[in-house]
Amino acid sequence: MATGTEEPTLTVDELAARAGVTVRTVRFYGTRGLLPPPVIGPRRVGHYGPAHLSRLALIEELQRQGMTLAAIERYLEQLPPDLSAHDLAIHRALVASWAPDAAEDMGRAELERRAGRALTEADVDRLAAMGVLERPADADAGAYRVDVGLLRLGAELLDVPIAHETILAARTVLLEHTRSAAHELTRLFRDEVWGPYRERESDPEHVKAMKSLSAHMQPMVLQALLTAFQRSLKEELRAAFTT
Repeated sequence: MATGTEEPTLTVDELAARAGVTVRTVRFYGTRGLLPPPVIGPRRVGHYGPAHLSRLALIEELQRQGMTLAAIERYLEQLPPDLSAHDLAIHRALVASWAPDAAEDMGRAELERRAGRALTEADVDRLAAMGVLERPADADAGAYRVDVGLLRLGAELLDVPIAHETILAARTVLLEHTRSAAHELTRLFRDEVWGPYRERESDPEHVKAMKSLSAHMQPMVLQALLTAFQRSLKEELRAAFTT
């Protein structure tokens, strides 16, 4: 299983600290096969890379969404085995978007610790443009309102050479189209699934099936949307830049 293009340099203690979990949790996920094994270096010390960190964050987010370890195993098995840290971060951001309140208030020091890097004022402006955070009303006091599900992905995108105005334009496009997709999917679910269910709610087997669907609907929809978008984007980019 791929662990990213960057050389694994984090020890298990450093990985746990960066992810905000315990070393015991990291080792437990490893024994369950949810986390790829580390690269063994000199003195038999295991080293972890960016994809380990992103995968660990995805596992934690899926748990926060209420998925059992067995369900998480099935979810991860459906992902391509060669996903990069960046791709895993996208999956995590999409899953986190279903959380009722994924935002936290934090000071500048905590923001930089969670982002894994020092941030300039220009970096903070870009993160705000991406919708990752909101600046405090008082620049000299107060906390940033941060969408923790998007923070790590946003931090990775800071090094991508994209103009501030382009980020804002891209965000507008994404919001418009995702809102439209959400509206149509909700209408479809209401008319084709929820309506018939209300008519047959006295059927125990149908009620059981509906409960199972409700528990797995969000991850399934997210996976389907991400897969469809990735394929469409590849096709559009290939067409746009092929001469």
